[in-house]
Amino acid sequence: MGKTSRYILAFLLFGLLVVIRWFENELFYDPYLSFFHKDYLYIDSPRREVLKLVSFTTLRYALNSIISLGILYVAFKDSSMIRFSAIIYTLAFVVLICGYLYFVINPKQSDYYLFFNLRRFLIQPIILIVLLPAFYYHKITKEQE
Repeated sequence: MGKTSRYILAFLLFGLLVVIRWFENELFYDPYLSFFHKDYLYIDSPRREVLKLVSFTTLRYALNSIISLGILYVAFKDSSMIRFSAIIYTLAFVVLICGYLYFVINPKQSDYYLFFNLRRFLIQPIILIVLLPAFYYHKITKEQE
């Protein structure tokens, strides 16, 4: 794959992440989207269907993860990095979804800020923002050896 093709593919993959974010209200069931746009520290948790909420959150995490793995592959073309990243995404999902379920089932106003930040890791590609520079640093230090 040529350099131009890689740039175009990376741009398209980042574009897909933007589309997911831009159309999040239309694509995913998430009553917390509007809840966290308000003054959420002083209001009660919104009504929600737990199974539907967790299913759509899982779908969004899976879409973001697959696209992020594609971006990492285009950037580094190293299948061992992709396998490692897939393990990171899987472990992160297990840990994050357990915390997410706790906060969804047991909403307390004192926990909203922690819930807000934990939820971010599930619905936004934050792990990609961490892995890209980490793998780049690994790559340049490996080349200097």
